[in-house]
Amino acid sequence: MSDYLAKPDPDDPKLTRTVAGIDHAGAAVSVPVVEERTLTLFLNAQEIVTLMTIGDHPAELAVGYLLNQNMIASAAEVSAVDVDVDLGVVVVRTAHETDFEAKTRKKIRTSGCAMGTMFGDVMERFEEIRLPNAEVRTSWLYALTKTINTTPSLYLKAGAIHGSVLCQRDRALLYMEDVGRHNAVDKVAGYMALHGLSGDDKIFYTTGRLTSEMVIKTVLMGIPILISRSGFTASGVELATRANLTLIGRARGRRFTALAGIERIVFDIAPDEAAEEPPGLRRKAAGDDW
Repeated sequence: MSDYLAKPDPDDPKLTRTVAGIDHAGAAVSVPVVEERTLTLFLNAQEIVTLMTIGDHPAELAVGYLLNQNMIASAAEVSAVDVDVDLGVVVVRTAHETDFEAKTRKKIRTSGCAMGTMFGDVMERFEEIRLPNAEVRTSWLYALTKTINTTPSLYLKAGAIHGSVLCQRDRALLYMEDVGRHNAVDKVAGYMALHGLSGDDKIFYTTGRLTSEMVIKTVLMGIPILISRSGFTASGVELATRANLTLIGRARGRRFTALAGIERIVFDIAPDEAAEEPPGLRRKAAGDDW
């Protein structure tokens, strides 16, 4: 098992509640379900957005959101992050005023869960980024999917949640979950920024679909390789190709499909040499869209 810098805590009583119901046979059941809470984000004195989230890692979520919306350029601008758990409020403070008012006039909608928002000038920043040379070995990919898919998580406990994992070679470093895939990504981005982690030699794993939003956020983090157990959208593939991002989807057990940046993939192990995904996990994943 990987020695994570941070990982899910499925036993945290604040993240789930037990609900009584019946199953397909009419038998009584009690199942854990994921909690959703509101988190209102302020940038200095200005209210920015209210997010639906499971409530963990609010500082990382807030900083990552502002970075990925291009409302702040780097964590160096942040002078303090104040969190009030009881009120569901996080305030990110900067030493100087920002120009977010102009950015809000260029707001566009994306396909993310809970109607995530992005800003037009994010694409200007996207076009300027040059991803580093890197490689991903198939032995790393197989090891990572096994580690991630067997790590105790809210998904394995209750489902109805997305996960994002920052990896380096065959090691899973950081595992974040949330009800929206964009929130899970923003938590990783915020953690990286607040802890000074570079994306140059990293691999990003998501349980969500490989959409344009997911590709953009990965490129903004400076990560050259994006992997998912889910499928692709055409816009996601087009943007990955433009950015020279390695895009690997449908990564389950011994199988995967790569549609962009395939020159980074090193086939150092045959598929039949890798361990197959546990049958129980395959059944669960088939019935739940993460």
